[in-house]
Amino acid sequence: MYLPSPLHGFAALAISLALNYCPVVLPTQPAFASEFDVLNEVPSQDDYVLDDAGVLSRVTKSDLKRLLSDLESRKGFHINFITVRKLTSKADAFEYADQVLERWYPTVEQGAKKGIVVLITSQKEGAITGGPEFIQAVGDTVLDSTVSENLPVLATDEKYNEAFYSTAQRLVAAIDGLPDPGGPKAKENKRESNFKTREETEEKRGQFSLVVGGLLVIAFVVPMAQYYAYVSKK
Repeated sequence: MYLPSPLHGFAALAISLALNYCPVVLPTQPAFASEFDVLNEVPSQDDYVLDDAGVLSRVTKSDLKRLLSDLESRKGFHINFITVRKLTSKADAFEYADQVLERWYPTVEQGAKKGIVVLITSQKEGAITGGPEFIQAVGDTVLDSTVSENLPVLATDEKYNEAFYSTAQRLVAAIDGLPDPGGPKAKENKRESNFKTREETEEKRGQFSLVVGGLLVIAFVVPMAQYYAYVSKK
């Protein structure tokens, strides 16, 4: 007859506790990467898009790859587009973009014609950095306007696909020496506001005062008139 030893009981208890308090992560569960995973990524020459935030469609990824691979084949510039959900180590998107550039392309020779476009989806902000030849080819005007217009304005409306593709079009046009397509039109990004203007507030306040004044007259003057009429009849 087999009698279980106390050690077997302790082992079973330990396994039970481990399963209850440390659940096994199955392969089917989604993995949530962070900005550190992006830094540790080793991009291949054929990679142009790293969608860590999971906000880009397959069509956009395909369109970006086609546009950027064509640019690289003609001009030798390689641009990486990266989405990150949030930053926990860096408060500034530009500092993080510089860190990615330095981590992925550690020497000046490797990074001279490389560009990095980063979009932080939770903060609705983006940054563009790159090697000296990339910065010179694009120019400060286009770099500044894409960072202040295309990326944040469209990201605020959660139009991440349009934000990236329109930014890519402007960067490619600048490198090719073509006219700048420009940023998003103001009318396309005019957000409806729930707040009233100052004029509307003052108008409403005036109407409210008239209504309140009328109610006060009815509440006090009319009863007094009725009282005097009653007394006069006596």
